[in-house]
Amino acid sequence: MRAIHRSKHLSRNLLSLNAAAHARRSSSAATSTTKPLTSVLIANRGEIALRVGRTASEYGIRTTTLYTDPDAKSQHASSSPFAVNLGEPSAYLDGDRIIQIAREHGCQGIHPGYGFLSENPVFARKCTEAGLTFIGPPWQAIEAMGSKSESKDIMTAAGVPCIPGYHGSNQDSQYLKDEAQKIGYPVLLKAVKGGGGKGMRIVNAPEEFFDQLASAKSEAQNSFGDEVMLVEKYITTPRHIEVQVFADKHGNCVALGERDCSIQRRHQKILEESPAPHLEEDIRQDIWEKARAAALAVKYEGAGTVEFIFDNDTGKFFFMEMNTRLQVEHPVTEMVTGEDLVRWQLIVAEGGRLPLTQSEIEQRIKERGAAIEARIYAENPDMNFIPDSGLLLHLRTPKPSPSVRIDAGFVAGDEVSSHYDPMIAKLIVQGPTREAAIQKLRAALEEYEVAGPVTNIEFLKRICTSPDFIAGDVETGYIPKHRDELFAPSTPELETFAQAALGLVLQEIASANSDPFSKPSVTAAGFGAGYQQRTYDIVPTPADGKPPGAATPVHINQTSPTHFDITVADHTYHNVTSTFAPTSNTLSSFYPHTRLTTTFIRDGDRLTLFTQGKQHRLQLALPKWAEKALGVKDVTNSVLAPMPCKVLRVEVREGDEVRKDQALVVIESMKMETVIRSPGDGVIGRVVHGKGDIVKAGTALVEFRDEGKE
Repeated sequence: MRAIHRSKHLSRNLLSLNAAAHARRSSSAATSTTKPLTSVLIANRGEIALRVGRTASEYGIRTTTLYTDPDAKSQHASSSPFAVNLGEPSAYLDGDRIIQIAREHGCQGIHPGYGFLSENPVFARKCTEAGLTFIGPPWQAIEAMGSKSESKDIMTAAGVPCIPGYHGSNQDSQYLKDEAQKIGYPVLLKAVKGGGGKGMRIVNAPEEFFDQLASAKSEAQNSFGDEVMLVEKYITTPRHIEVQVFADKHGNCVALGERDCSIQRRHQKILEESPAPHLEEDIRQDIWEKARAAALAVKYEGAGTVEFIFDNDTGKFFFMEMNTRLQVEHPVTEMVTGEDLVRWQLIVAEGGRLPLTQSEIEQRIKERGAAIEARIYAENPDMNFIPDSGLLLHLRTPKPSPSVRIDAGFVAGDEVSSHYDPMIAKLIVQGPTREAAIQKLRAALEEYEVAGPVTNIEFLKRICTSPDFIAGDVETGYIPKHRDELFAPSTPELETFAQAALGLVLQEIASANSDPFSKPSVTAAGFGAGYQQRTYDIVPTPADGKPPGAATPVHINQTSPTHFDITVADHTYHNVTSTFAPTSNTLSSFYPHTRLTTTFIRDGDRLTLFTQGKQHRLQLALPKWAEKALGVKDVTNSVLAPMPCKVLRVEVREGDEVRKDQALVVIESMKMETVIRSPGDGVIGRVVHGKGDIVKAGTALVEFRDEGKE
């Protein structure tokens, strides 16, 4: 039977957090009209489904989980004996069917998690009409705050400062451009129904307005079924600061601290921390007060997040939007308050009072220091953070502790699907100070090993050592501003090539010992009787997707079962002692000058090594004689799909002359729209795939004509 992923450390953390306040919760619930929940349907997937299920189970609430065909072997599908297959990938959005399933299974409530239907007011209303408890705010509050234009009117009336902009109904393109001119460039285009960075574009000058508007509308229509846009003043050095609020049915509303979410890519967060660095206490108290006012203005109940843009230049903050749900980064707040926010959601849904007062929360935050969350994504930072997918060949996480927490929905052997968001896990750390938390995060990331899809872990490590981030000098444009530092190329050390070759030879020897019919790889040469002499051509896998460069030859001469002489390029290491443990993929080597312990993962000719806190992605270069013999096709005149995707639009036709960086094809993968641009000047020879086609990574999208050919 497939092993079910259980984050035991999280369960222990949540139990300890809950124990201290359990008596208070019980008494507060008993003094009000309550409706205890005994069975809940979790209308979500992945780590949030597991996360909600753990807390519900700890309090004796039976859970029913949902899954789709791509998720049939997922961890959340196996996390409850009550599970229902919805079928096609988009079925998580089928609210009517989900409500029907909840009723059929005797569920009293539905927890929507985050994403999918969590902020859908129609779904929330239908849950209520069906006699089910929607574990979230009233549908009226979701509806009011779901429209960026309407919410800003409500906030203005409530005294919450809003950023200057146009939020009206006139959607004529020229009219919107005229409004942008009045506001003053740069401006930000945002989908009224948007969220998560979708349907959002920055316009720096009038001449690019229409192109950016068309792109934002297209993405908004594909993501939300609505292309209505608003135009706002774009603050050039902004920070993204949000406040976690909680309200009950008795008029109580508290702020559980703020989170700084300024480290973003594609307008989506990758690092979140609490408290926000360098925030004056009077501003902190003011932003908490405004967040509570925002929630009370719409008679809010349950968990919500009020998001603000903070202007680093002036110290002023402006309401941006309210997320009417529990957010991905809620564990940061849990770490600095010592509270289980999913349990709070259940208490409020049952009619109970909030477990803590505002003054008690403030005291908790003062005592518990700082926390930071890093989102572990299957994506390639060096290719504009395009998402990746595929089988998790190897997954090893840091050791959990009361101050190191991992919320994950995957284990080794699972597949990151191209149908859904590419987040693999969240790593959350807590320390007495921000500096201590950053140091702990960096150390934990160095222990995190993922082989298979490309991840952002190495990029997150670089952020943790970036001087301005350590100093707390952050803004939403941090990544492009520090591009040279964060994307600096790195070259593997000679010992890395030596370890790769040792891993290859020892793994093949172990395989040969267990299988006498096994044969060496075509990329290895020099096999003979007795001790082995082999030569491998090894090349780093380019992070930016470009063709690999020149290979480094590595020659191994085995002198005893565990001793080797290794020559890397022109440097030789004599009498290296090395052993390989296949069960843990661990390679232990003693060089004359150092000891190295490496996790070695091979997938065909692709090699992934983890050593001394770094990941190295290498590959075996195919010898030229083998390329010719195997008929390897030259694809240098093709533009390839960088990931599994769906073709949304093709912007060129056969015979078109194109210039470097001209848009060729627009694709969509994992809910993200990406423009594939021309790598240089040329003439389109053939359009290989058209609108609506589903293609695999590495598949040719368009081909250029060969020079000199008609």
